[in-house]
Amino acid sequence: MTRIQANLVLLLAAAIWGGGFVAQSTAMDTIGPFWFVGLRFAIAALAVLPFAMRETRRMKAAPSRSEFRAFILVGLALFMGATTQQVGLLTTSVTNSSFLTALYVIFVPVIAVTIYRRHPHWVVWPGALMMLVGIYLLSGGAISRLTNGDILSIICAFFWAIQITLAGRYVMQSNRPLALSCTQFAVCAVLSMLIGLLVEPINYQAIASSITEILYVGLVSSGLAFVLQVIGQRYTTAPQAAIFLSSEALFGALFAAIFLQETIPAAGYIGCAIIFAAILLVELVPELSKRRNGRVTADI
Repeated sequence: MTRIQANLVLLLAAAIWGGGFVAQSTAMDTIGPFWFVGLRFAIAALAVLPFAMRETRRMKAAPSRSEFRAFILVGLALFMGATTQQVGLLTTSVTNSSFLTALYVIFVPVIAVTIYRRHPHWVVWPGALMMLVGIYLLSGGAISRLTNGDILSIICAFFWAIQITLAGRYVMQSNRPLALSCTQFAVCAVLSMLIGLLVEPINYQAIASSITEILYVGLVSSGLAFVLQVIGQRYTTAPQAAIFLSSEALFGALFAAIFLQETIPAAGYIGCAIIFAAILLVELVPELSKRRNGRVTADI
């Protein structure tokens, strides 16, 4: 796969995730967040399992214990990101959730400092400031107006950043994108449904009423899009991957306007624009600097 093809695969994943925000929101009318997350990822795990088994046969060896531990770790990050996002949608709009979730682009380099001791490019800090300004405007000009759902969406962005960072690392080490995907889905499903058993009543009518949304996010938004993510990340750079994946914020806002008739004040749209500009700035400037320095070195 060429880098252009990989980036287009990631763009498709982002578009699917953008549509997933709408399905996640409408499903909450009839089903609780933990059961919804559990069922969507259980379906995703079952859908990917045959392909993961075929991948194992092709490689003539099952994943090692260390690889399984790594995949489970990715699953824990996925669980925290998916559940905080889903609970957040109870008290925030699809537009706010999609843009606030995109904050993971800022968190990724911060996590790189913490885990790998790699200091981020200087542009991360003005980018973070732009993000804060964007959030301020998105809240209507008062941070106190941020809902619990907005705050959970920001927390969810942190866990998505961990998931993206770990998934990119372990898929390169193991060369098993399908085994990683299936394992992380299963971990997220089991943990979510266990919590659902404790805090949410089992309501089969609710499941039946939201089955369309569950199947969409389970088979398409989870099963397909997350597999596209880990496959695409094998053939492109992390900065370019983050750019294309973060476009889910734009797709989420677009689909929310079309299907849910969501509107936000003018200041909110300015905030969305600033957030997206910060995302592009944080990812494009380091990449352009790297290319420019490479050309200078080649000339020398």
